[in-house]
Amino acid sequence: MKSALLFCLALCTWITLWAQAGPLSSTSGFTNAASFGFSPSATGLVNMQALQKAVDQGGTIQVSTPGTYKLAGTVYLGSHTTLQFGNGVFIQKVNEQGDFSHVLINKGAKTKTFDQNITVEGLHIIVNGMDVRKFVEAYGLHGQLAFFYVKDLKIERFRCLDLGKAQYGIHVCTFEDLIIDDVIIKGQKDGVHLGRGKRFTIRNGVFQTFDDAIALNAHDYATGNPELGWIENGVIENCHDLNAENTTGYFCRILAGAWIDWDPGIEVQQSDAVVSNGRLYRVQAKPDGTLYKSLTQPSHEKGSMVLDGINWGVVQDEVTYTAGVRNVVFRNIFLEKPRIGLSIHFDNDKYSRSYYPGAAIPLQEQLVFDNVRVLHDQDIPLLSIATPVNMVTLSNCHIRNNRIHFLSNKAMWDYLKTNILIYGCNFEHKGPMDLLVNAVENKEVLLKTFGNVALYDDFLARIVGGKGKIVVESDLKGLER
Repeated sequence: MKSALLFCLALCTWITLWAQAGPLSSTSGFTNAASFGFSPSATGLVNMQALQKAVDQGGTIQVSTPGTYKLAGTVYLGSHTTLQFGNGVFIQKVNEQGDFSHVLINKGAKTKTFDQNITVEGLHIIVNGMDVRKFVEAYGLHGQLAFFYVKDLKIERFRCLDLGKAQYGIHVCTFEDLIIDDVIIKGQKDGVHLGRGKRFTIRNGVFQTFDDAIALNAHDYATGNPELGWIENGVIENCHDLNAENTTGYFCRILAGAWIDWDPGIEVQQSDAVVSNGRLYRVQAKPDGTLYKSLTQPSHEKGSMVLDGINWGVVQDEVTYTAGVRNVVFRNIFLEKPRIGLSIHFDNDKYSRSYYPGAAIPLQEQLVFDNVRVLHDQDIPLLSIATPVNMVTLSNCHIRNNRIHFLSNKAMWDYLKTNILIYGCNFEHKGPMDLLVNAVENKEVLLKTFGNVALYDDFLARIVGGKGKIVVESDLKGLER
């Protein structure tokens, strides 16, 4: 009898404590966003405030009730937070208090303070025509889903089918340990856009974008990324570039750059970067090709300042003189869209010149393309190389009339030597094919191939060396010694 009474008292105490804590509260490590008023029937403003209160609890926040949830402003995620959206949950941007850029962003983005251990699962964004670059938290950051200064980030089962012309789907810059898994992104702008960072995986992606499906933009337009530096040690695998009627860009843009110290009288244009007073600064101007002469050294610690008619923006305190991509493996890539698949790239136009004359050479390194399958039949380069790169490997690829093209945009005088290894590939092309075309004067290339198969008897590989120095060791018909 006494034992039963004690059990009843203990049970009553536990029920009381559970009731005080609320359903699925943070005391158990889980938070139900609905308990804060996040609802398909609520206004976008109410939902923004409710979801912010929920994620401020930390731990795991769940949105489980199917429906379309209006959202009228950005929600900020802190460290040690998992935000889970269930099946049938859609987040729709609405203009109830003015337009806004990001649906989600990390709290430390504005102060350049690292957040860590963040997971976003099942997010389906409906842009709803709200496609704007506000640059509230960081100049150059404009993803619908955006993270800047973050470690240990995972984005899983992300969907966005109506990207506009201004904002990327996912934008991550200055990161460590990033996983993006199971995404479907369609629309006008870049699907996944990365700035500087290390250790990353992008996998199981379906893209149908007018601009780049994936952009590894170590350098970028001044408006394209908030910081500059190296993107390194990553894997991009099992991704599909779907066909579409109109297109620009590439399946993947691999963008490098370099700059110099500020010096009195230096001439700069839009997006040019300089190192000054222990910081990196960039010109933030109109993309009209105007050259400005800088006589006053930029030295302000943050924000932007106009000196000699030049608007200088502070980019970062960490000084580096080069940016590029290295140690990245592309595996199981399916290219339906008839455009250049992979571009190892410099910009050199009125929007940006990636390489400032006389700067250190940004040598991109160790890029591997394994089981890349060209599914269109257009005469378009598979690989366009317009920067120095030391080693490119193509293995187990399915190639049609898709050459490797070396070209120069007159950014520098020496594009250094490139080693290319092609093995285990099959070539589905009838008759002669230009396997490698070089348009860079004095370019050195060592091309080695072995273990490849031509699917047609009359296949014949050719080299168009131009004024370069091309050395070939090959098993392909037409290139044998």
